[in-house]
Amino acid sequence: MITALVLRPQAQLDVADTAGWYEDQKAGLGILFLDEMDHVLSRVRRNPFQFPEIEPGVRRGLLQRFPYSVYFSLGVERIEVIAVLHQHRHPETWRSR
Repeated sequence: MITALVLRPQAQLDVADTAGWYEDQKAGLGILFLDEMDHVLSRVRRNPFQFPEIEPGVRRGLLQRFPYSVYFSLGVERIEVIAVLHQHRHPETWRSR
C-alpha cells in the first residue's frame, strides 16, 4: 500500500516558482494555483491509476484551471512527483529530472 507522496526538490521548485509568478500577475492567483495543485496531488494520492501512463512507470495528471502537468512515478510505498511543468514546454523536459 502506498503511504506517502513526495515531491522531488526540482518539483518543489517548479511549484514555488509557478505560484510566485502567478502571484506577481495578480494578487491571490498564486494561492489559487497552490489550491489546484493540492487538489490534483490529493487525487493522485487517493487513486494514482486514474491518471494515464505516458511511459512505463510514469503517469501524468493535469490541473484543471492552469495549463500545468504533474509527472509522477509509483513506488511500492510512495508516489514520487518528478516535475510540475507548463503544458507548452517541450514534453521531454521532465525526463532530465
